[in-house]
Amino acid sequence: MESLGEALRRMPPIEGMVDAERIARQVLNDPLVQILRSRYPELDESVLRINLNRLYQMTTEYRNCKECPGLALCPNDMQGHSTGINCVQANGRLQLNDYKTACSKWTANEQQQQIRRRITSFYIDEAVFGEQYDEAEMIQLDANRSLAVNQLQNYVRTTINQGLQKQGLYLKGDFGTGKTYLAGYLLQKLAKEGYSGVIVYMPEFVEDAKALMFEPQKLKETITLMKDADLLVFDDIGAENLSPWVRDHVLGAILNHRMNRKPTFYTSNHDLDDLERHFSFTHKEGEEMHKGQRLMDRVRPFVDVVHVRGRNHRGSSNY
Repeated sequence: MESLGEALRRMPPIEGMVDAERIARQVLNDPLVQILRSRYPELDESVLRINLNRLYQMTTEYRNCKECPGLALCPNDMQGHSTGINCVQANGRLQLNDYKTACSKWTANEQQQQIRRRITSFYIDEAVFGEQYDEAEMIQLDANRSLAVNQLQNYVRTTINQGLQKQGLYLKGDFGTGKTYLAGYLLQKLAKEGYSGVIVYMPEFVEDAKALMFEPQKLKETITLMKDADLLVFDDIGAENLSPWVRDHVLGAILNHRMNRKPTFYTSNHDLDDLERHFSFTHKEGEEMHKGQRLMDRVRPFVDVVHVRGRNHRGSSNY
């Protein structure tokens, strides 16, 4: 933002002298300055004139905020902030001090950035965490999933009131009913309360995990992140092409660490019995029922099933 001094320096010398006084009178007669003077009646004009630059910045930024062009285009000296002025006594004399106040757009953006910093996504569009979730609209959009929405809202309230739960949720439903959308809602709401979260799109993660066999340090860091997150979501589980190694040494290790410690959440088109059959078969080893059952022993007892019913919303602007 251009300062008062910079504005005056652009003017020709003689014209500048005339305009300097005109600008000074304009600033001193500004309603904001008049309010300041009424709040501190002992302020004399000499103190105000010494601080013309501060007063000019305060009045200019106030007008900028009244005609706000949006946070990205904020013309103020500090983005998303406006200048205020107070009066203090120092060495027996009055002095003006300026300070910065954040606007509502800046505060909302900072809160959103904090949420995004708390949530790590693997192969999930991060736009899901920028959603402004309207809880009433989530039901109105499709009344068939009202029970599922209520169950998630109850889970969020319980966690906020009682702390992190050991039990997670298993969101089961047909294609496009909004399971990932609801998982994103849960993560966002609890990230606002300070909880960290990880969401993983399973089909792509499994393929990358196979490649990470040859990058042990990166694999270890990824697994540790999933083990330690307060909230972990496996999105579209059952749609991946499992290998025995990923099933037993990656997924099994993560779930073994989290059970009875932190909640794990799942979205899937499969019910739990179908998922167990999926875990029991790999293209490399064929059917291994005991391996599938062993992994399900780390899933089934630690989730409450939520049936997400409704129509296919894929391609619509909202889920």
